[in-house]
Amino acid sequence: MNHSILIVKVIAPPKQSFVKDNIPVTEILVKFPTIKQKKNCNDIFSILIWGNLSYDALKNYHINKYIIIEGYLSLRTSNYDDFSSLLNKQVEISVAKIYPLFLKK
Repeated sequence: MNHSILIVKVIAPPKQSFVKDNIPVTEILVKFPTIKQKKNCNDIFSILIWGNLSYDALKNYHINKYIIIEGYLSLRTSNYDDFSSLLNKQVEISVAKIYPLFLKK
C-alpha cells in the first residue's frame, strides 16, 4: 500500500499541462518542511494533481505556501543518465486530495 498523507511546502510555481483527451495535470515542486537543514538530503519532489482539482491547485497554491496532500507514491526515472540506476529515481505523488495549511504567526 502506497497511500500517504504529508505536509509539504511549495517551492516552485505550479505548471499545468494536458494529457490525452484534454485532461489537465498540474505539477508542483515541493519539499518537506524541516526544522534543521541536513547536508546531502534531497527532500524535494514533485506532486501531480489531475482533473478539476488541477485548476484549483494552479489558482490557489503558490511558492512558500504549506499544504496537506493525500495521494499515492510512485517512482519515476530521472532525466539524468550519468548516475547509477538507483540514484536516478525520483519520488512522485499523484494527489487525490489537497488541503491548505494555515499557520499562525
